[in-house]
Amino acid sequence: MLEFLTQTAWFIPCYPLIGMVISLLWTPSIIRRTGPRPAGYVNIVTTFCAFLHGVVTFPSFWNQPPQYINISWLEVSGLTLNIPLEISSLTLGAGIVITSLNLLTQVYAIGYLEMDWGWARFFALLALFETGMCSLALCNSLFFSYIILEILTLATYLIVGTWFNQSLVVTGARDAFLTKRIGDLFLLMGVLAIFPLAGTWDYRELAIWAQTAEVSPTVMTWLGLGLVAGPMGKCAQFPLHLWLDEAMEGPVPGTILRNSVVVSTGAWVLIKLAPVIALAPIALTAMIVVGAITAIGGTFIAIAQIDIKRALSYSASVYMGLIFIAVGTQQLNAALLLMLTYALSMSLLIMSTGSIILNTITQDLTQLGGLWSRRPISGLSYLAGTVGLVALPPFGTFWALLELVDGLWVQHPVLVAVILLVNALTGFSIIREFGLIFAGERQPMTVRAPENLWSITLPTTFLAGATLHLPIILQKLGLLPHWSVLNHEAGFLLAASSLVGCGLGAYIYIGNQFSKPIRLPWTSVQDFFAFDMYTPTLYRSSIVAGVDRISRLTDWLDRHVVDGVVNWIARTSVNTGEVLKYGNFGQTQLYLLTIVSGVFIIILLLLRSLA
Repeated sequence: MLEFLTQTAWFIPCYPLIGMVISLLWTPSIIRRTGPRPAGYVNIVTTFCAFLHGVVTFPSFWNQPPQYINISWLEVSGLTLNIPLEISSLTLGAGIVITSLNLLTQVYAIGYLEMDWGWARFFALLALFETGMCSLALCNSLFFSYIILEILTLATYLIVGTWFNQSLVVTGARDAFLTKRIGDLFLLMGVLAIFPLAGTWDYRELAIWAQTAEVSPTVMTWLGLGLVAGPMGKCAQFPLHLWLDEAMEGPVPGTILRNSVVVSTGAWVLIKLAPVIALAPIALTAMIVVGAITAIGGTFIAIAQIDIKRALSYSASVYMGLIFIAVGTQQLNAALLLMLTYALSMSLLIMSTGSIILNTITQDLTQLGGLWSRRPISGLSYLAGTVGLVALPPFGTFWALLELVDGLWVQHPVLVAVILLVNALTGFSIIREFGLIFAGERQPMTVRAPENLWSITLPTTFLAGATLHLPIILQKLGLLPHWSVLNHEAGFLLAASSLVGCGLGAYIYIGNQFSKPIRLPWTSVQDFFAFDMYTPTLYRSSIVAGVDRISRLTDWLDRHVVDGVVNWIARTSVNTGEVLKYGNFGQTQLYLLTIVSGVFIIILLLLRSLA
């Protein structure tokens, strides 16, 4: 049995796909008879099967070389397209993380969407997320990775627009889809451009080609920038970051997956393409610059938000920015470890805050407060997510950032300073939200806000335990960096930056020394960050306005020039026909006379031109 499961490890993405197809059978006519819940239970069962399959087969691939499988997809007119898969401990580990988080999310959704009738559609979309991400983890082809990323973009659009009767939901889904399409267009150019150069889309073969490739630096620069642009949109990096904020209008269970693992899919592709992008130093520099700008700017913007979801969405962009820095500096192990620790911690933060949003009916931080005595489990879960997210020893992100800083310590001291600053500001931001939610006096919205249903509380506490015990798990697997070989000074600085940020946040927002809400003496500075550095306004006045003017001009040209010419030809044909119909007498001699006269005139004109 174990051998069979090992040989069929490639089948893991098919479990949620089966669940998605089955749940779509729950049409409104069936829902009237059975209710919406069976569609959700079917997906939970298939997700559990995928998780169990991954856990059982993982030991067989541990410390073993990867297995590569080619599945024939298309053969026509001499064109053969195979789907190459990589089955290894890394790809299976990614699948286990995805399926476990989706399993917890689906249980969480049972309570969160208890009164919602759209279970079939929502759980099917969660299954589509899971299918796409597991497929991306196993996929060993850039071409098929691009197709999977497009499927995930569509799934994002659909799951954000779950409650499509709300105008902000429709706007958020639309903007998420269109913003990602900008990066996808450049990524498609890169995908198509690399094939004539390397002759393959296989990641393993691309890495081998990159070792001896002789390509023009200019061509490689443009190619590298194109390959980076797509993940910029997927990872919500500046200036393609606004979609993640607006996507928060969707249900919280969808946000759990989207902001923890879906947003990391672009970074996964970048890690796979790291040997190729390394041939373009300008592209690496662009990644570092974009990541640093997003990380620093995102932390300030998160601090200025009064909406729980918006604050967490910008924190997601911040950590994706740190991963961009890691990949741009070729610190790939640190990037993978940071993706793992971030996924668990961010999922936990969203779960705990989503539980509060559900029964307080608000996500405005200024209307919350005093929930510690009423919601101790949610508060402890939030704190577990906090220590897992910031670089506090001995928890997960501390080791990930320590490995990253250790690799940058000598050659990139400026980036080390950026990481320390971002870590301190993130600690301040997360504790600020904790203080506004759980500390202080109760507000009218929090007077009656007990702990939520078991289906919401249980997965939250389970994930809290996994987040806190992650370093122990990594140590058992031999994946935790050894303190003895790392830079101790970097470790102390990271811990100090976390303590300073969290301590300052606790002093201001948990203590009673300052009246709430906190306002800076410089209103313009606070507004600058609160309104996302006026990026939406800049978009509307530049790109949106420009596209609007071009669209209006194109519409005018289409109506009055293109259609005008076509309509003129049509009117001329009609009028000519009306005139000619009066010359038809039905007499053969008259037709013959007309033809002879026409031929005679043409001959005269030809003779005149030859003379």
